[in-house]
Amino acid sequence: MTTIFITIIFILYIGLGLPDSSFGTALPAMWLELNLPLSLASVVSLLISIGTTISSFYSAKLVNKFGTGFVVAFSTLLSALSLLGFYFTNSFWFTCVLTIPLGLGAGAIDSAINSYVASRYSSAIMSFLHCFYGIGVSVTPFIFSYTLSFNNDWRSGYYYLFLIQIIIALLAFLSIPLWNKQKIPKEYASNVEYVDVSYARMAKSPAIRAVWIAFFTTCALEFTCDVWGASYLVSLGLTESRAASFITLYYVGITLGRFLSGILNTKISPEKVTAIGYVLIGLGITTLFLPLPAVYKGIGLAFIGLGNGPTFPNLTYLTAEHFGKNTSPSLVASQMVASNLGIMIVPPLLGLVFDYTSISLFPISVAVSFVLLTVYTVLYFKRPKISL
Repeated sequence: MTTIFITIIFILYIGLGLPDSSFGTALPAMWLELNLPLSLASVVSLLISIGTTISSFYSAKLVNKFGTGFVVAFSTLLSALSLLGFYFTNSFWFTCVLTIPLGLGAGAIDSAINSYVASRYSSAIMSFLHCFYGIGVSVTPFIFSYTLSFNNDWRSGYYYLFLIQIIIALLAFLSIPLWNKQKIPKEYASNVEYVDVSYARMAKSPAIRAVWIAFFTTCALEFTCDVWGASYLVSLGLTESRAASFITLYYVGITLGRFLSGILNTKISPEKVTAIGYVLIGLGITTLFLPLPAVYKGIGLAFIGLGNGPTFPNLTYLTAEHFGKNTSPSLVASQMVASNLGIMIVPPLLGLVFDYTSISLFPISVAVSFVLLTVYTVLYFKRPKISL
């Protein structure tokens, strides 16, 4: 039963990933049809991130009141209905309305499942969980690269995503009883009494402040590549469908990175796996600055995804290990808030920058995020971990 339940959680996490790469991949074609300047298009990403951040902030309270299973199921349904709405949208304002349920659903799923897994399972399970998120975000650009090849048809891409997501939502509702009845094996779990920790109390810890910035920057890096990667490659001369295929490759890199992390986590520490990933990120960013054809820069994006993939699951898992399982739900929720703030602030802000300057600044923006990520990850690993 445990294996079946873990498999269900993995599938639900695919549902979290499906919408996350949709807007950035569809953006070049969607932008032309709806006649949106980049600055307005970035507002959509901002609104999604605001909703995600709000639901992450309150996720611990929602889970305590309704249970993890119901929160995840209802949020997945919200996500599915939002994707269907994107299929029908014909204006900027209606698109903005759709971001509300999409963002709220994503934040609740992310925080609820991460808190559940971080306090009950191994680092390998956590990495494999995020590998399935990578499958979700990889499938989406693949679907759009197919539909965009037919007269830039981005709407059908959203329709196909809705069909997949509604099936996952049905599975989520059917699995609600399992969340309460599931017995976690002793080798994975420990019975603990969870403690709600305030943000003010968490902010007093230098280690927690450092890891907040690490989460902020890893997600800023990931979604900068997601939202603006295709547009950057198009500016270098690739077609919309070819650029979308490289974003697929980028998310395949994230998925592969998390899969390999799950294997390596059984042999070496999460800290060492994270460090190896940062070397790969550096190699990928280097290609963006070299005078190479656009195809090689697309491959460079894949290396960035490969290296950044292990960061999120490993830092999440280390929360319970460093600060104790009894406080991990609150700490993980705070980390989801930090990560969503990175998504909420950086890609939309870059949209304004690119709108008034040039998308050619994309490599610099990626490099800045990576430098900050590296610095604050090192600080987090070196700062003393004080039990809260």
